[in-house]
Amino acid sequence: MGKKKSNNKKIQAAVTKKKIYDTAHRLFSEYGFDNVSVDSIVEMAGVSKGSFYVHFDSKYSLVAALIADYVNEVDLGYKSYFESFSADSMASDLIMSLINKIVDVITCTMGYDIMRILYEAHLTRTINTDSLLNPSRYLYKIFGNIINHGIRQGEFKKEIDVETITRHYVLAMRGLTYEWCIRYPDFDLRNQSLEHFEILLTGIKK
Repeated sequence: MGKKKSNNKKIQAAVTKKKIYDTAHRLFSEYGFDNVSVDSIVEMAGVSKGSFYVHFDSKYSLVAALIADYVNEVDLGYKSYFESFSADSMASDLIMSLINKIVDVITCTMGYDIMRILYEAHLTRTINTDSLLNPSRYLYKIFGNIINHGIRQGEFKKEIDVETITRHYVLAMRGLTYEWCIRYPDFDLRNQSLEHFEILLTGIKK
């Protein structure tokens, strides 16, 4: 009997946490992080404020959980996208397609508010963003796989090691996204990214 009661409590706690999580996600997307309070989250979710703090230390810790989920979902999306291409695709075409996909995710799936919060978190350390910066992320591996593919095809030079090129390509995309954030909405992330990576590709093409 005691075990059943304990299981019921765990199930109820999980349901409550998901309500808070899903509600916050919806409110952040609709109104922006700064305009959503813990009070508005719990009111919309239909849970007590105490329940919120059982699961999350603060609004920032809730965002950290959202970000971790974003990273996992986004990387799975990149993986599926990359695997949809045929094995004989040109590596440069794959790079440009990947950049298009990344821009779609940043502008449509994540959006300006979440990206702004991410960059603030990187600088202020208010949220743990290690999952985004981890070089074992699948996004890094995709860039590395494409570059290796280009070297095997004979399209790319092999004088610069793959890890170095991968690191600089990720840094370039991060820099472009930062520029988009600070100049939003007057910076065309897609056009600027495609132009920038066309230039970068000339440096590694034979």
